[in-house]
Amino acid sequence: MKKMILVLVIAFAVSAAAFAQSYTVQEVTGRVQREAGNNRVNVAVGDTITADTVIHTGVGASLVLRSGGNTFTVPAARTGAVSELINSDSRVRIGGNITRVETESAGRTGRQASTASARASDAAEDDDIAAE
Repeated sequence: MKKMILVLVIAFAVSAAAFAQSYTVQEVTGRVQREAGNNRVNVAVGDTITADTVIHTGVGASLVLRSGGNTFTVPAARTGAVSELINSDSRVRIGGNITRVETESAGRTGRQASTASARASDAAEDDDIAAE
């Protein structure tokens, strides 16, 4: 029983140390924010953030973090906890199937469809106010 408690205490200490890991912001490019309660706060160079801090990087933005002797880059257009973002694969994945669509004349109609601008110009000709 004592061994089990000791193992649980050690496991808790190791997991707490992993989540308590802190990072120092080395470089910020573009709009990078972190969640602070219900608000978002801009991230600045020199800030210290933890692994469970939720980060939002905008389009064209990036964040460079340093912890110990390691440097990590959070790429643009990402949202999530720091621990997830630095360990994720930053490549864009595109999926789906491409199928051929028939464009034969069977699906086309012979009459012209009017556009909104054509209808608006017709209405302006009929309206006495537009002529004034």
